[in-house]
Amino acid sequence: MKRNVIIIGAAGRDFHNFNTFFRHNPNYNVVAFTAEQIPGIDNRPYPKELAGEDLYPQGIPIFKESDLPELIKKYDVHECVLAYSDIHYEDAMAISAIVNAAGADFKLMGPNATMLKSNKPVIAVGATRTGTGKSQTSRRIIEYLVDMGLKVVAVRHPMPYDPDLNKQRVQRFATVEDLKKHNCTIEEMEEYEPHVVTKRNVIYSGVDYEAILREAENDPDGCDVILWDGGNNDFAFFKPDLMVGVVDPLRPGHEVKYYPGEVVARTSDVIVINKIDSASLEDINTVRRNIARINPNAVVVDAASVLTVNKPEQIRGKRVLVVEDGPTLTHGNMTIGAGSVAAMKYGAAELVDPRPYAVGSIVDTFKKYSHLENILPAMGYGEAQMRDLEKTIANVPCDLVVIGTPIDLPRFVKVNQPYVKIGYELQEIGTPTFETILQDFVKKHNLVK
Repeated sequence: MKRNVIIIGAAGRDFHNFNTFFRHNPNYNVVAFTAEQIPGIDNRPYPKELAGEDLYPQGIPIFKESDLPELIKKYDVHECVLAYSDIHYEDAMAISAIVNAAGADFKLMGPNATMLKSNKPVIAVGATRTGTGKSQTSRRIIEYLVDMGLKVVAVRHPMPYDPDLNKQRVQRFATVEDLKKHNCTIEEMEEYEPHVVTKRNVIYSGVDYEAILREAENDPDGCDVILWDGGNNDFAFFKPDLMVGVVDPLRPGHEVKYYPGEVVARTSDVIVINKIDSASLEDINTVRRNIARINPNAVVVDAASVLTVNKPEQIRGKRVLVVEDGPTLTHGNMTIGAGSVAAMKYGAAELVDPRPYAVGSIVDTFKKYSHLENILPAMGYGEAQMRDLEKTIANVPCDLVVIGTPIDLPRFVKVNQPYVKIGYELQEIGTPTFETILQDFVKKHNLVK
């Protein structure tokens, strides 16, 4: 008898698990997805063209996660698959209790059931929490590989936020113009733009990662190495030949408290302890002890997240509004980011609280993430939310806006006040460095040019 299944997720790992394990599996019937975090995601189906018209000629409906108990009963569901990333163990088990109380089994899927094998060498970058510095680590690795004369193709964890998922089956970004062509949200641009502006590499993303992988392997500009640039704290969709995990001593202990971040920590060949320039020695040592306990064979790289400011002198003595990377602050649970660190370092007189001036969906964001105070997350999961962000920034009475997002935000959101932009790059401290690690990798895979 077929087992009826609901996949619980947020438009990323959930779709991938379906595509790799369930899509053509006659032993299962996926009756629904439930979705959280992404505004409006539950108002569209997973289309038949992606779901596989042989088993799912009508596609698969997507519902709100709060409907889960009723959906289990309505569809006589046998098992629910949790396909989240960056979820605290207590929250994961709370969902399991809801599922079990409704009578269904609760399931987590591992790498063997969901990873795809590439015909190119794969380096995967993951993390133990959202906002640890995966993207800057990926860029650092790409910089070294390109300097060795190699063609690197990056593939990013999914962010399929367009209402038409079919249009996002496979996306290739080589220029800033491609971001506009694909109707990218702020969250998408924050991840893609830093890759394409350097002109070192192209980056792929989308929904169907089997198709994405095959196109990346045969990219028209050439491909020697695939670089998996992970999302949140998820493990890779592609089987890595070198797994790099990034941990955050500003959140000590989180490397063993969040799913699937601990999976990343336990399976990484290389662990980067980032932000050691801004964390306390006690917290750094807590992370070191945890890594040594759960993954004693990992090579540990110490690193700093080095800030750059285009006009640092403008910050001193000013009342500033700090706009930070959205996911880092929201489901990453951070209370500071690159912008707020720079504002304090360069002598801002005050970080203006944006909450009284928020409008529309930004009000809802502050209600949901109550730990946020004197910072504004750059939320932009669609055009309406981007306009809410724009109005909120305009409402805040400040002398200066400090922009700590990875993208050139004023190109997409009008900023009336004077502003400065913050950048951040990974810098290894001491030894080992990625240069030596990657030299060994290149030799092992006969990639020497």
